[in-house]
Amino acid sequence: MGKDYYDILGIRKGASEDDIKKAYRKQALRYHPDKNKSPGAEEKFKEIAEAYDVLSDPKKKDVYDRFGEEGLKGGGPSGGGGGGPGTFSYTFQGDPHAIFEEFFGGRNPFGQFFGGRNGGMDEDMDTDDPFARYGMGGSGMGRFPRSFSSGMGGMGGHSSVVKKQQDPAVVYDLQVALEEILSGSTKKMKISRKRLNPDGRSIQTEDKILEVQIKKGWKAGTKITFPKEGDETPTNIPADVVFVLKDKPHPVFKRDGSDIIYTAKISLRDALCGCTVNAPTLEGKSVTVATTDIVQPGLKRRVTGEGLPYPKRPDRRGDLIVEYEVKFPERLSQSARDTIAQVLPRS
Repeated sequence: MGKDYYDILGIRKGASEDDIKKAYRKQALRYHPDKNKSPGAEEKFKEIAEAYDVLSDPKKKDVYDRFGEEGLKGGGPSGGGGGGPGTFSYTFQGDPHAIFEEFFGGRNPFGQFFGGRNGGMDEDMDTDDPFARYGMGGSGMGRFPRSFSSGMGGMGGHSSVVKKQQDPAVVYDLQVALEEILSGSTKKMKISRKRLNPDGRSIQTEDKILEVQIKKGWKAGTKITFPKEGDETPTNIPADVVFVLKDKPHPVFKRDGSDIIYTAKISLRDALCGCTVNAPTLEGKSVTVATTDIVQPGLKRRVTGEGLPYPKRPDRRGDLIVEYEVKFPERLSQSARDTIAQVLPRS
């Protein structure tokens, strides 16, 4: 009987992607060796990482759901809808601590709450997570239970202290080029904000530079949160500042997850007789893609390992996909028409 990855994460089969992420967050925080010193916690932490590694990957999850751990690791089909033996073979070789830190935006939530750079990556905050309420889930500090936020007065009686409310997050789009996603980069973002003077009443406006660390392979929609960097007044808790990653339009490529797509424009003659395309790559070199087949509508050629890094495995990369766009001639001579009519079948 193989491992039950769903049981390891404490969820049922058929759980959504969001449920899987929430379950991993909860279990990984519970069994992280920095927090849990009980015997077996380290091994349990590794099992949780392996379960998440499989269930968060649609291809691995599909094989596992149909054939179990044995099929996943020993010869289940590599995808599709068929049955019988296949070529899929999975072995967990990841570092559970690396997976944990990648999930939390590259920082250890059991260390200092926040450093001077990225406040935290908040792809899908779980407000049910007890750690999240204390600013350790990647979203921000200042969300303590009511008993902690009622002020210093009010011990054994009613407090006259007015509870401050945190302002809604201030969200900015952050456009990033594919080349920056390929290699990782640092962006310095200047914000203007209001801050209280030492008297606690008057306000001054100041500028601040926030350093946003863009990690290899990060997908569009990734959120980077800087807690409490918004405007401050005598009556509020400053809002979190959130940057949302957006793909900057590229003149050559389109992005599909960790794959990049290049459209090769070829003539009708090449489409019928075969052709060779020199496809560019993100590094500025080119790769040769040849086909001797007739280029049917929708034909694609895949160049392995020339795409973007996988966000959870930045040492591995997606593929470069070459799509074909056939350019038809605007006019043909009568002799060319006659020749084509003789050579090509009617149906």
